[in-house]
Amino acid sequence: MNLRAGKNHRIIMIQHPVLWVFAIAVLVCLLLFTIWAAYDYGRYNAGYDSADSQRTISGLTRQLTVAKAKIVETQRQTSMLKRNKQIDDDVSGQLKHVLAQLQNKILVLKKDLAFYKGIVAPEQGDRSIAIQSFQLTPAGTDQYQYKLMVSQRGRNDLFARGTITVFIAGTLKDKRVTLKLRNISNETKKILKFGFKYFQNFEGVMSLPMDFQPDSVRVRVEPRSRRIKPVDEQFAWSDLAAGGT
Repeated sequence: MNLRAGKNHRIIMIQHPVLWVFAIAVLVCLLLFTIWAAYDYGRYNAGYDSADSQRTISGLTRQLTVAKAKIVETQRQTSMLKRNKQIDDDVSGQLKHVLAQLQNKILVLKKDLAFYKGIVAPEQGDRSIAIQSFQLTPAGTDQYQYKLMVSQRGRNDLFARGTITVFIAGTLKDKRVTLKLRNISNETKKILKFGFKYFQNFEGVMSLPMDFQPDSVRVRVEPRSRRIKPVDEQFAWSDLAAGGT
């Protein structure tokens, strides 16, 4: 009687949980790196320069520090002169004027700094259009150079497109008159059209009619996309002529 020896087959599984965790971690890192590379590539194709924005932020920060230091020094000089009772009315007026200018400059620098930081690290939320600034500078008799900046807030991964209309209201021979920018500017003969991801500037020179007394400026921004709300803001002419908003 022949007996065939039975054969036992054993499957030995060697598990390495540490290696599995390491492999998953590596895959997650690769996925995050791929997402970030695609995002950075998209910003690069759109004309965004992170290094240039960082240099702008660094420059604004330095200017802000210098302006604050000048304010401290100006306040110290003012206090010293007052204590010695040797302050002159003209000198006092000049110091107050310089102090006011520096404080205004700090406000502008803070606003610009916040703006560029918003470009580098945009806030999460719904897309919206904002009138970032509007400035007027005298350029001759009844002439003013204007500079308008509009920006996109919230998610700025898509282009914002639309039109901008600017109205100047005032009086002419005791009558209320409203002028359109395109009718009084050589640079703007048609409706302003915008198309940008982060921000866009518009500038030129407007020539006001003789004896026209402006008192306000109205800016109406109408995006093409219905997902972005239109903007309609009014500014006092005196505020714009004093340095803009």
